Amino acid sequence: MAPNAASAADQTNRLRAAEQGSYDVIGVDVADEQIISPLLDEMAASGHKVMTFSSSDAADGCKRIAYVGNTHNYEDGAQLTEALCEKLGYKGKVAILVGSVGAPCHEDRALGAKDTIARYEGIQIVATEYDMDSVDLAYELASDILKKYPDLDGFICCNMSNPVGAARAVQEAQSDAFIVGMDDDREALHYLREGVIYCLGVQDCYSMGYDTIRVAVKIADGNLPGDLFPEKTTQNTTIIYQKDAALMLELLYGDIS
Repeated sequence: MAPNAASAADQTNRLRAAEQGSYDVIGVDVADEQIISPLLDEMAASGHKVMTFSSSDAADGCKRIAYVGNTHNYEDGAQLTEALCEKLGYKGKVAILVGSVGAPCHEDRALGAKDTIARYEGIQIVATEYDMDSVDLAYELASDILKKYPDLDGFICCNMSNPVGAARAVQEAQSDAFIVGMDDDREALHYLREGVIYCLGVQDCYSMGYDTIRVAVKIADGNLPGDLFPEKTTQNTTIIYQKDAALMLELLYGDIS
C-alpha cells in the first residue's frame, strides 16, 4: 500500500508517483476531498485499485473501492463541544483550532462544534484558526488567542496536534481555559492526566489499522464490497477524561510514570 501525505499538494505528488508503481492496492488518508477525490477517480479509471482509510474518506461519489475509518467526525466534534459547553455552564468565550484546510475530518469536527455552539446563546466563538496539523503552529495560535482574550474559557481542538499546542499555551499563560480535543497523543494524555486538558475523543487506531490491511488484502485478491467486507468499515471514538488518562498511558505507551 502507498502511504498518504499530510498536505494535499504533497499527497497529490505522492499519488502521482504511486501510479507509476506496481502496488496491488493504493490506500489514501484524504488530505483534501475536493483536490484528492478527482485524482482518485482518475486512478480508478486507469485500473488502479484505490481505497481510503483513517479519519477522512473521499467525496461522495468517488470511485474509490472502500473506506475504513471514522464515519462520524461531525458527531465527534459535536460531542466534544457539548462536553465543554456543559463544563462551562453554557456560557463563555471559546476558540476553535481546526487543523488543516480542506481535511474532511478536521472540517467536519469544526462544523459539529460550531453547530453545537449555535444552540447556546451564552457561548461565543471568538476565534477560529487553522494550525495545519502542526503542534508548534497550534501553540503559537493559541498563545496569540490567549493574549487577545485573556478571559478565554475554552479551546475546541479538532485534530491530534492542536490539543498539545493549546495545552502548552494554556499552561504557559497560566490560563484557566478548558481544552477538549481529539486522539491519544502521549503528550496530550499527560496533559489530560494533569488536568490541563479536560477531555479527549480517542479513536480506535489499532482496529483502524488492522481493518485497513484486512480490507486491502481482500481488494488485492479481486474482491469488491459485499459479504466479505462493507464499502465503509466504521471505527469507534470514545470520550475519555482525567480519570482515564493513567490507564490509557499504560495501555498505549507502557507509561506508568
